[in-house]
Amino acid sequence: TFHSSPAHQATKNPYNVLGVDKNASASDIKKAYYGLAKKYHPDTNKDATAKDKFTEAQTAYEMLSDPKKKEAWDQYGAAAFDQGAGFDPSGGGGGPGGNPFAGGGNPFGGFGGQGGFGAEFNFEDLFGAFGGGGARRGRGSRSSPFQEEVLVGENIEVQTNISFMDAAKGTSKDILITPLVQCKTCSGNGLKKGTKRSECKRCGGTGTRVHFMQGGFQMASTCDACGGQGVTIPRGGECGTCGGNGVVRERRTVTIDIPGGVEDGMRLRVSGEGDSPPTGQAANPEARSTKGDLYVFIRVAPDSKFSRSGSDILYTASIPLTTAVLGGEIKILTLDGEVRVKVATGTGTGDKITLAGMGMKKLSSRRGAHGDLRVEFKVQMPKYLSVNQRTIVEMLADEMGDKTAKRIMNLGKSTPTPTPDEKNNDSHKNEGFLKSAWHKLTHQHDSKPSDSDSSKSEKTSGKDDEEPKKSSGSG
Repeated sequence: TFHSSPAHQATKNPYNVLGVDKNASASDIKKAYYGLAKKYHPDTNKDATAKDKFTEAQTAYEMLSDPKKKEAWDQYGAAAFDQGAGFDPSGGGGGPGGNPFAGGGNPFGGFGGQGGFGAEFNFEDLFGAFGGGGARRGRGSRSSPFQEEVLVGENIEVQTNISFMDAAKGTSKDILITPLVQCKTCSGNGLKKGTKRSECKRCGGTGTRVHFMQGGFQMASTCDACGGQGVTIPRGGECGTCGGNGVVRERRTVTIDIPGGVEDGMRLRVSGEGDSPPTGQAANPEARSTKGDLYVFIRVAPDSKFSRSGSDILYTASIPLTTAVLGGEIKILTLDGEVRVKVATGTGTGDKITLAGMGMKKLSSRRGAHGDLRVEFKVQMPKYLSVNQRTIVEMLADEMGDKTAKRIMNLGKSTPTPTPDEKNNDSHKNEGFLKSAWHKLTHQHDSKPSDSDSSKSEKTSGKDDEEPKKSSGSG
């Protein structure tokens, strides 16, 4: 038998019992209680402590769902509810020695009367989880109790993989699913032809059984004979095709359109492509029913060239060292093919340019706007240089006055110090740096005699011509 907690025990903190914050909303409190009630309900949890934990959760929810009791706890704590406190937040049976939750009658009756649960609590939702019905029920607001009940099927979740370019441009995918569909043999009622349902004799068609506890409390639980449906099916009366469920599995292919601009991890919803509800297990198989939805999780494969930041695309363009120094024009890859972009003189690694409107499509934009393509330059530094390349680079270091660069070609040592006559040599005076470097590399000026050497040779030959004349004159 179930029993309430003794009156002399201190009231436990309802927030701690339900595991919610003091500032939790009414829906969060109700959700927490639903979870604990389903977990520790004595009909489904046979643990020795399950009954006590269920009672604690029940008491905590009753306290927090009543605005007066919740306000009293927030202001006075357990002192407002412990025996002898003299406080009656419910306006009922409080006072010294009284029951602060006294309201009389069935605590579940009316779902909002004295001593019951709050007006927003729906015990049908709670006990429906223990009956194994399998179908969700869509109901109208509490102000419309006569609104037609709708049975809703479960949702189906699948995953599909697409490429980076498919995510950019959009694509269509064929998805293979096996949803529950209405049984064609019994038309969804779950019965053999000529068989009918009858009212459950154990619960009288209510679907619940009431347990009386000590202290005047009553506990309602799902009827184990009919599973909470209130009706029973004669033995052997189930449909042989669907086993009484009213639905069977069927393989089918669904084509979905994936819009351009989707990101990895996004979920697409395809309405009405989920499971049909198992109407054969419902109390009223003829009730209106609707299928669940199909949710498709999108996984986008990474691309070797592009990366993504929201609707912007990131691209790294490698450029030669000479192009980075001198500037130029290169081709870069975009979503729509190659385009030519200019490289500014002196571009370094990490420098960026932005090509507006050449990124991913923005899903949130009604006008079909696109993000940007952000290009980051990376200068290709050569690891190995030929003799000529190294010579030119070392000469460039000399020209720019770089004293820290390593030199192995010994250009300065191999060239003798020029004389004043060589400095005035007209043949080299107007040469530029690169032309001079090329001449030195190819040794084009090594065999060319200088003006001073030519004058010296002329003087020497003149002396040689004169000496024979002098000797002949002496004779």
